[in-house]
Amino acid sequence: MIEFYWPSSGGEWLAWCSAVITIVFGFVLFFAPRYSLGLLRLKTSPDHPEAVAEVRGTMAGFYFGLGISCILFTQPFLYLALGASWAFTAFGRLVSMFVDRGNTLFNRISMIIELLLAALPLAYVFGYIP
Repeated sequence: MIEFYWPSSGGEWLAWCSAVITIVFGFVLFFAPRYSLGLLRLKTSPDHPEAVAEVRGTMAGFYFGLGISCILFTQPFLYLALGASWAFTAFGRLVSMFVDRGNTLFNRISMIIELLLAALPLAYVFGYIP
């Protein structure tokens, strides 16, 4: 029988919280894709309704899948994948800030949030927070 495992240490709770926030992002992307695009300062073209499917499929699916896998299986390698994914998301944003001249307040705040969501599971996995 499979039982739900609640985190038992501070580090596990931080990693778990990062996974829950990732699931919440996936939930919002899945059930409110146009609203999500607006928050991200993007909009779809009426000629291309498949753009909404891209938000629901690629973006929401990835967030849901990884976040739920972390919570259900609570394995360090899954938390490592979660932290690495958020770290590379922040890195991509940083590159875009320099290369694409996207150094805006929105991008700076988003990058801080992404770095925080990366740091929580990585600190647990690498033993900085037991």
